[in-house]
Amino acid sequence: MTTNHTFDVAVVGAGVFGAWTAYQLRQAGAEVLLIDAYGPANSRASSGGESRIIRMGYGQDTIYTRMAQRSFTSWQELFARINRPQLFQPTGVLWLARKNDSYCEATLKTFQQTKVKFERLEQGELKHRYPQLELGQISWGILEPDSGILMARQAVQAVVAEALAAGVTYLAAAIRPPKTGPDKLQSITTTSGREIVAGKFIFACGPWLPKLFPESRAGLIHVTRQEVFFLGVPAGDDRFNSPAMPTWMDINELIYCLPNLDNRGVKIAIDKHGPRFDPDTGDRIVNPESVNAVRAYLARRVPLLADAPVAESRVCQYENTSNGDFLIDLHPEFENAWLVGGGSGHGFKHGPAVGEHLTSLISGSAKGEPRFALATKEQAQQRKVF
Repeated sequence: MTTNHTFDVAVVGAGVFGAWTAYQLRQAGAEVLLIDAYGPANSRASSGGESRIIRMGYGQDTIYTRMAQRSFTSWQELFARINRPQLFQPTGVLWLARKNDSYCEATLKTFQQTKVKFERLEQGELKHRYPQLELGQISWGILEPDSGILMARQAVQAVVAEALAAGVTYLAAAIRPPKTGPDKLQSITTTSGREIVAGKFIFACGPWLPKLFPESRAGLIHVTRQEVFFLGVPAGDDRFNSPAMPTWMDINELIYCLPNLDNRGVKIAIDKHGPRFDPDTGDRIVNPESVNAVRAYLARRVPLLADAPVAESRVCQYENTSNGDFLIDLHPEFENAWLVGGGSGHGFKHGPAVGEHLTSLISGSAKGEPRFALATKEQAQQRKVF
């Protein structure tokens, strides 16, 4: 790549949003540069890690259910095209519901409106199918039989490989914060001093957005420390493998749990936002208090795993807006630069739909979604999207 070359679009960030955006822009005919400081789906990235849930359930948030449906089709088409169907694991996704559960009741209505395949399971059927679970106050559930798990790191790297094969240029580099000035961003500069010129810019850099735009965006993306555990299952016991155990969500206690995939153990995490975290310098060693909290939950819900050994653990980060909606909007000072982020905890599955939306925005064939607008983001966190 020469410094005087001009690209149609430069995409900063090779996570799931940036990778799909670069790929789809290239398919639309654009000359695209994709840039990442640490590499696609690296261990510091929000898109890093082994696995992510792809599910259709979003309570009354039909916008995300429809995005998930579109994205699911794109993921499956990609995996079929590259002959890697194993990058999707069809575990099913089970929602555990209380007696009067407004979120799950709203999810059922949304499924009916959007024609998502589901089963409503009463407590007796849940006990019969999933004896590993101690239901307690769980009185019913919703099973999404066609949903499951995306093998995250491998999936993002597969998207990037397809993008490069289609003609996207990739550059391993860190970017300096862009200088504010005229209405149009002319170029960006790497930390090594290389100037990158493009007609349009997309900053899909997740937890690094506040670092690139510290003056005005710092408080609008909240970067938090999150901890994930893989628990060793009993020897010779397949009750924690798919299909005996699905992926399941206990939304009322902010717990999600994945079955034993690739023999790594059962993956479980508490989905509460943790303390502030720096994606560059933060140490990724779990806290003993978090292990204790997970064990306390398991003692009630999955007693067979209450004393299971922690086979692996992982510290990642979330990067969210104040309420959990995505940020997909023009930078307020640049008419040719888009800010993209706020996807952690639920955004990974939506990579294809986000790329599709951005491609349409850049071509002028679509208008921005009001819920994704910068103007709707606030400094204080009050989560509304799960």
